[in-house]
Amino acid sequence: MPSRTDPEPTIRTFLVPDEAGLAGLAAAFARVLPRRAFVALSGDLGAGKTTFVKWVMAAVGVDPADVVSPTFGLIHEHAVPGMPWGRIVHADLYRLGGVAELSETGWDDAIAAEGWVFVEWPERIAAALPTERFDVEITVDSPFGRTLTFRGREETAAAAVAALDPAGPPIRISSGPCD
Repeated sequence: MPSRTDPEPTIRTFLVPDEAGLAGLAAAFARVLPRRAFVALSGDLGAGKTTFVKWVMAAVGVDPADVVSPTFGLIHEHAVPGMPWGRIVHADLYRLGGVAELSETGWDDAIAAEGWVFVEWPERIAAALPTERFDVEITVDSPFGRTLTFRGREETAAAAVAALDPAGPPIRISSGPCD
């Protein structure tokens, strides 16, 4: 029996000149995310991982002032009124020593329910990452400019990355089923 080979991920790269550009790209990403999405965010300290999450959440109605780095709490859960699945999880695993420490964080509960999960420093738990996910790498180009590379792994994530359009219409939250 032949072994299953994962398809190559769909990859798209965007250059953003400033935080306004990052906010626009984050809103575009929010438009294409499915009901259940796991987003692994990589980049150096200060690259803008939390800022990107802040702008994704702002696109769906979360006050950006409520989105802070979960470095010390490790995992923050945000309620999103009007979103059918109602929650976004934001984890910063910088202080984690590895996969063995995940059980102490409430990880299984955090990722079990429907919703979006954003994980900073995913390389700390590489063995525990789901195969169906979005990998977003943020590279610092200048004091304000960034390059964001999106990789959609597996079918649903790959299709969403292919559909990513920063010039698209504003996000609309529906209380009904999502396609």
